[in-house]
Amino acid sequence: MEKVTVMIIDDHELIRDAWTILLSKDGRFQITEKLGDPEEVEEKLKKKQPDLVLLDINLGSKDGFEVLELIKKYSPNSKVIAVSMHNQTIYVKRMIKGGAKGYITKNSSAQEFLHGIEMVMKGGRYICKEVKNVLAAQMLAGERSKVNRLTYREIEIIKCLREGLSSKEIAAKLTVTEEAVKGQVKNILSKLGANDRTHAAVIGLRNGIIDA
Repeated sequence: MEKVTVMIIDDHELIRDAWTILLSKDGRFQITEKLGDPEEVEEKLKKKQPDLVLLDINLGSKDGFEVLELIKKYSPNSKVIAVSMHNQTIYVKRMIKGGAKGYITKNSSAQEFLHGIEMVMKGGRYICKEVKNVLAAQMLAGERSKVNRLTYREIEIIKCLREGLSSKEIAAKLTVTEEAVKGQVKNILSKLGANDRTHAAVIGLRNGIIDA
Protein backbone atom coordinates (compact mmCIF):
# COMPACT_ATOMS: atom_id res chain seq x y z
CA MET A 1 0.00 0.00 0.00
CA GLU A 2 1.40 3.39 -1.01
CA LYS A 3 2.12 5.65 1.93
CA VAL A 4 0.58 9.08 2.39
CA THR A 5 3.26 11.72 1.87
CA VAL A 6 3.22 14.44 4.51
CA MET A 7 4.73 17.91 4.70
CA ILE A 8 4.93 19.45 8.18
CA ILE A 9 5.04 23.24 8.49
CA ASP A 10 5.54 24.53 12.03
CA ASP A 11 8.07 26.95 13.47
CA HIS A 12 8.71 24.83 16.58
CA GLU A 13 11.23 22.03 16.09
CA LEU A 14 9.84 20.06 19.00
CA ILE A 15 6.37 20.02 17.42
CA ARG A 16 7.77 18.98 14.04
CA ASP A 17 9.71 16.14 15.63
CA ALA A 18 6.75 15.01 17.73
CA TRP A 19 4.43 14.82 14.71
CA THR A 20 7.13 13.01 12.75
CA ILE A 21 7.57 10.37 15.45
CA LEU A 22 3.82 9.89 15.83
CA LEU A 23 3.14 9.52 12.11
CA SER A 24 6.22 7.40 11.41
CA LYS A 25 5.10 4.90 14.05
CA ASP A 26 1.74 4.57 12.31
CA GLY A 27 3.27 3.14 9.14
CA ARG A 28 0.76 4.65 6.75
CA PHE A 29 2.66 7.91 6.43
CA GLN A 30 5.93 9.13 4.97
CA ILE A 31 7.27 12.51 6.10
CA THR A 32 8.76 14.22 3.05
CA GLU A 33 9.49 17.67 4.52
CA LYS A 34 9.68 19.32 7.96
CA LEU A 35 9.72 23.08 7.50
CA GLY A 36 10.16 25.74 10.16
CA ASP A 37 10.73 28.67 7.81
CA PRO A 38 7.65 29.64 5.77
CA GLU A 39 9.92 31.28 3.19
CA GLU A 40 10.98 27.77 2.08
CA VAL A 41 7.44 26.58 1.45
CA GLU A 42 7.03 27.83 -2.11
CA GLU A 43 10.26 26.24 -3.32
CA LYS A 44 9.51 22.91 -1.60
CA LEU A 45 5.96 22.78 -2.93
CA LYS A 46 7.19 23.28 -6.50
CA LYS A 47 9.47 20.24 -6.11
CA LYS A 48 7.13 18.00 -4.14
CA GLN A 49 3.38 17.59 -4.14
CA PRO A 50 2.56 16.09 -0.72
CA ASP A 51 -0.71 14.28 -0.18
CA LEU A 52 -1.13 16.02 3.16
CA VAL A 53 0.15 19.24 4.73
CA LEU A 54 0.03 19.81 8.49
CA LEU A 55 0.05 23.57 8.83
CA ASP A 56 0.52 25.78 11.87
CA ILE A 57 -1.04 29.27 11.85
CA ASN A 58 1.72 31.23 13.61
CA LEU A 59 4.83 31.02 11.47
CA GLY A 60 6.72 34.27 11.87
CA SER A 61 7.42 35.99 8.56
CA LYS A 62 4.27 34.51 6.97
CA ASP A 63 1.15 33.39 8.77
CA GLY A 64 -0.63 30.14 8.04
CA PHE A 65 -3.29 31.85 5.95
CA GLU A 66 -0.66 33.15 3.52
CA VAL A 67 1.01 29.74 3.39
CA LEU A 68 -2.36 28.11 2.72
CA GLU A 69 -2.69 30.30 -0.37
CA LEU A 70 0.73 29.09 -1.56
CA ILE A 71 -0.28 25.49 -1.05
CA LYS A 72 -3.48 25.96 -3.02
CA LYS A 73 -1.47 27.62 -5.80
CA TYR A 74 1.51 25.28 -6.11
CA SER A 75 0.08 22.00 -4.83
CA PRO A 76 -3.71 22.20 -5.27
CA ASN A 77 -4.26 18.49 -4.72
CA SER A 78 -2.65 18.54 -1.27
CA LYS A 79 -5.09 18.21 1.60
CA VAL A 80 -4.38 20.70 4.38
CA ILE A 81 -5.06 20.34 8.08
CA ALA A 82 -4.45 23.36 10.28
CA VAL A 83 -2.94 22.36 13.61
CA SER A 84 -2.90 25.31 15.96
CA MET A 85 -2.85 26.44 19.58
CA HIS A 86 -5.83 28.70 18.78
CA ASN A 87 -9.40 27.52 19.27
CA GLN A 88 -11.03 30.82 18.25
CA THR A 89 -13.67 30.14 15.64
CA ILE A 90 -12.59 33.11 13.51
CA TYR A 91 -9.34 31.25 12.74
CA VAL A 92 -11.19 28.01 12.05
CA LYS A 93 -13.68 29.59 9.67
CA ARG A 94 -10.96 31.47 7.81
CA MET A 95 -8.81 28.35 7.35
CA ILE A 96 -11.76 26.25 6.15
CA LYS A 97 -12.90 29.03 3.82
CA GLY A 98 -9.34 29.21 2.45
CA GLY A 99 -9.41 25.53 1.53
CA ALA A 100 -8.18 23.63 4.60
CA LYS A 101 -9.95 20.30 5.09
CA GLY A 102 -9.43 20.10 8.83
CA TYR A 103 -8.66 22.03 11.99
CA ILE A 104 -7.12 20.42 15.07
CA THR A 105 -5.89 22.25 18.16
CA LYS A 106 -2.65 21.34 19.86
CA ASN A 107 -4.66 20.45 22.97
CA SER A 108 -6.09 17.47 21.07
CA SER A 109 -4.95 13.95 21.90
CA ALA A 110 -2.69 11.93 19.62
CA GLN A 111 -5.64 9.61 18.99
CA GLU A 112 -7.85 12.47 17.83
CA PHE A 113 -5.00 13.88 15.76
CA LEU A 114 -4.66 10.59 13.86
CA HIS A 115 -8.42 10.22 13.57
CA GLY A 116 -8.70 13.70 12.04
CA ILE A 117 -6.00 12.90 9.49
CA GLU A 118 -7.72 9.64 8.61
CA MET A 119 -11.06 11.40 8.06
CA VAL A 120 -9.50 14.06 5.84
CA MET A 121 -7.55 11.54 3.78
CA LYS A 122 -10.79 9.64 3.18
CA GLY A 123 -12.22 12.76 1.58
CA GLY A 124 -14.04 14.26 4.54
CA ARG A 125 -13.50 17.23 6.79
CA TYR A 126 -12.56 17.24 10.44
CA ILE A 127 -12.98 19.81 13.21
CA CYS A 128 -11.60 18.76 16.58
CA LYS A 129 -13.74 18.34 19.70
CA GLU A 130 -12.34 21.43 21.41
CA VAL A 131 -13.40 23.69 18.54
CA LYS A 132 -16.79 21.97 18.27
CA ASN A 133 -17.38 22.71 21.96
CA VAL A 134 -16.51 26.37 21.42
CA LEU A 135 -18.87 26.53 18.43
CA ALA A 136 -21.67 24.89 20.44
CA ALA A 137 -21.20 27.32 23.32
CA GLN A 138 -21.34 30.28 20.94
CA MET A 139 -24.47 28.93 19.30
CA LEU A 140 -26.22 28.42 22.64
CA ALA A 141 -25.19 31.87 23.84
CA GLY A 142 -26.66 33.38 20.68
CA GLU A 143 -29.83 31.34 21.05
CA ARG A 144 -30.17 32.27 24.72
CA SER A 145 -30.18 35.99 23.90
CA LYS A 146 -32.97 35.34 21.37
CA VAL A 147 -34.96 33.15 23.75
CA ASN A 148 -34.84 35.89 26.39
CA ARG A 149 -36.82 38.13 24.03
CA LEU A 150 -39.82 35.80 24.05
CA THR A 151 -42.98 36.81 25.92
CA TYR A 152 -44.77 34.48 28.33
CA ARG A 153 -47.50 33.86 25.74
CA GLU A 154 -44.94 33.02 23.06
CA ILE A 155 -43.32 30.47 25.36
CA GLU A 156 -46.74 28.92 25.95
CA ILE A 157 -47.21 28.64 22.20
CA ILE A 158 -43.79 27.01 21.77
CA LYS A 159 -44.87 24.40 24.32
CA CYS A 160 -47.92 23.73 22.15
CA LEU A 161 -45.73 23.47 19.06
CA ARG A 162 -43.67 20.87 20.91
CA GLU A 163 -46.88 18.86 21.37
CA GLY A 164 -47.52 19.05 17.63
CA LEU A 165 -50.71 21.09 17.93
CA SER A 166 -52.10 23.00 14.97
CA SER A 167 -52.86 26.72 15.09
CA LYS A 168 -56.56 25.89 15.51
CA GLU A 169 -55.84 23.52 18.40
CA ILE A 170 -53.53 26.04 20.07
CA ALA A 171 -56.19 28.74 19.74
CA ALA A 172 -58.75 26.50 21.46
CA LYS A 173 -56.34 25.56 24.23
CA LEU A 174 -55.27 29.15 24.97
CA THR A 175 -58.73 30.65 24.31
CA VAL A 176 -57.57 33.04 21.59
CA THR A 177 -58.28 33.37 17.89
CA GLU A 178 -56.54 31.23 15.30
CA GLU A 179 -55.38 34.41 13.54
CA ALA A 180 -53.74 35.61 16.76
CA VAL A 181 -51.89 32.29 17.11
CA LYS A 182 -50.64 32.46 13.53
CA GLY A 183 -49.37 36.00 14.12
CA GLN A 184 -47.58 34.98 17.30
CA VAL A 185 -46.03 31.94 15.64
CA LYS A 186 -44.70 34.25 12.94
CA ASN A 187 -43.20 36.50 15.63
CA ILE A 188 -41.64 33.49 17.38
CA LEU A 189 -39.95 32.29 14.20
CA SER A 190 -38.64 35.79 13.56
CA LYS A 191 -37.30 36.29 17.09
CA LEU A 192 -35.57 32.89 17.19
CA GLY A 193 -34.37 32.90 13.60
CA ALA A 194 -36.11 29.53 13.27
CA ASN A 195 -36.87 27.93 9.91
CA ASP A 196 -40.21 26.46 10.94
CA ARG A 197 -42.32 25.40 13.93
CA THR A 198 -40.29 22.27 14.57
CA HIS A 199 -37.05 24.25 14.60
CA ALA A 200 -38.57 26.70 17.10
CA ALA A 201 -39.53 23.80 19.38
CA VAL A 202 -36.00 22.37 19.12
CA ILE A 203 -34.51 25.72 20.16
CA GLY A 204 -36.93 25.82 23.08
CA LEU A 205 -35.88 22.33 24.16
CA ARG A 206 -32.19 23.12 23.79
CA ASN A 207 -32.51 26.18 26.00
CA GLY A 208 -34.67 24.61 28.68
CA ILE A 209 -37.80 26.72 28.26
CA ILE A 210 -39.91 23.64 27.49
CA ASP A 211 -39.67 20.08 28.72
CA ALA A 212 -38.38 17.18 26.65
